[in-house]
Formats: sequence, C-alpha cells, structure tokens
Amino acid sequence: MSDLKGSDLENTTYDAQQLVQEITTGEEKAPKVNVEADYERSKQFDVAEIDRTEAGAQAAADATAMSGAASSSTATPSETGDPADFLQMAKEVTPKEEK
Repeated sequence: MSDLKGSDLENTTYDAQQLVQEITTGEEKAPKVNVEADYERSKQFDVAEIDRTEAGAQAAADATAMSGAASSSTATPSETGDPADFLQMAKEVTPKEEK
C-alpha cells in the first residue's frame, strides 16, 4: 500500500475501517485465509512458463554467456609482485606527454 497517496490512501483506510466495523457487528463475515494453500498456489508463478521450455533455457544461456575475448594475460602485476610489471602497467595507462 506504500504506492497509495492522498485520497486513495484515505479511501482504502476508510474502507478497511468500515469492513472491520461490519465484521465486528456481524453484518459481514470475516474472510477465511489459508496461508498454506496460498503459498502452494504461488509456487506455480515462481518460474515463467517460457523458462520451462528449451527456448527459455537457450535464452538464459545466451543472456549469461560471456561476450568478447578473454584477456590473454592471466597474471596481474599485483599477483607477480615484479616491480617491472608495475612499471609496464603504468606506462600503458599513462598517456605520453608531447613536448
């Protein structure tokens, strides 16, 4: 109900208060709630119908597949600990000054 504002919220609150009063006076029956049954029925919506098909599986695979080529270098300067590697990395990321 957090998306309700102004008069919508007031009307909803008023309607709820009216229902409580009608239930209290016996004019209206209290709704019966079966949480376990509702939970079991909700499970049918946990996965989209398309995801249960081969097309859905393929779409998921395509969406999560890595795109682009992986870097050929596997070790980073911090992994090798070699100061020359850090120097080389700094040269690659720092633009050369033109004189």
